[in-house]
Amino acid sequence: MDEFRGEKILITGGLGFIGSNLAIRLIEAGASVTIVDSLFPTCGANDFNIETIRNDIEIVEGDAANLTLMRRLVRGKTYVFNLAGHVSHIESMEDPFSDLHMNALAPLSVLEACRHENRGARVIYAGTRQSYGRPESLPLVETQLLKPIDVNGVSKMAGEWLHMVYDRAHGISAVSLRLVNTYGPRQLVKHARQGFVGWFIKQAIDGEEIQLFGDGQQLRGFNYVDDVVDALLIAATHSRLRGDYFNLGGERPVTLEAFVQLLLRVTGRGSYRIVPFPADKKAIDIGSVYTSAEKFNAATGWKPRTTLEEGLTRTVDYYRRFRKHYW
Repeated sequence: MDEFRGEKILITGGLGFIGSNLAIRLIEAGASVTIVDSLFPTCGANDFNIETIRNDIEIVEGDAANLTLMRRLVRGKTYVFNLAGHVSHIESMEDPFSDLHMNALAPLSVLEACRHENRGARVIYAGTRQSYGRPESLPLVETQLLKPIDVNGVSKMAGEWLHMVYDRAHGISAVSLRLVNTYGPRQLVKHARQGFVGWFIKQAIDGEEIQLFGDGQQLRGFNYVDDVVDALLIAATHSRLRGDYFNLGGERPVTLEAFVQLLLRVTGRGSYRIVPFPADKKAIDIGSVYTSAEKFNAATGWKPRTTLEEGLTRTVDYYRRFRKHYW
């Protein structure tokens, strides 16, 4: 963390889930942090997320796709964490142009801004395992072809490969981490548009019935947000990773039913029921999927340190304490 002390850092999407947790860690390390966020309603921006560091950071409300704005913001920054984006698979199918804007045009604008104003910045991108589509074999490894099955996967794939192109063609140091189901404090939970994990946590805390689509035996990998922040920071400081992409993955895959059962034990409330897939969700369902982080581990030594039970316990405790800011 000493490498970040006194450094100027930009985080796009910094009022969101992962961005705010990253900003807090960087401020604690003595960095000078600027966050830019569009405050788009379904993207998870929450002013309370940065409550503990409000007086220590610069907050800019704006669209990361605004090239003029981004050219100003990237100047003088040592690190740029390019995290702004849209994660809803269903919404990407309903409004593909918005998804393209947030997940391809916005990261492209950040890269173009760096090309014009700051070629020395290190850019770290939040990719997704969704770009793989349905797995050919498990666990997913980086050599599997990318064959996304929804617009979100296509747009995020484009965003990632733009980083690879700008690294090779323009000499801008860029790396992409393909995230899996990240969970933890400061996640949007009031609806299911940012994934099922936050929504299930809210339902369990409220003592409601969780609906599991299919047979509940689909395997998933999970990463606690602190472990993901660790990975982002490690990626930023390892220059030999530049121009490459890496999977993140949880400690071990679990079925969705086992995940829900553990969550209900942690909350002591709620119930669940297995129901058939709705047609719109079935069309883009990927079945079982989990990834191997062996490539990233071999390059950096990173491993997730937080067990699923420990992570869910911390998460539930956070939302019980700060419920009014998220419900």
